[in-house]
Amino acid sequence: MDEKATITADTLELLMMNQTAIRSALEEVSLWVSQRGSTHIHDNVMVALTTLDIHSEAIWVGIQRLRS
Repeated sequence: MDEKATITADTLELLMMNQTAIRSALEEVSLWVSQRGSTHIHDNVMVALTTLDIHSEAIWVGIQRLRS
């Protein structure tokens, strides 16, 4: 793997780790909101988190391709 591909893969991996951390925090807040009766807000957040999960999978595939 050339240096640019390594740097790109490493950077993308760090961004994906940040995305995962933010996702976890949002889910915690959403569960807290849901427990206080705002299930509509919780449902909206969960839809957004599903999108993050889908994009995370695509990012991971891209990282693996850069590393191969």
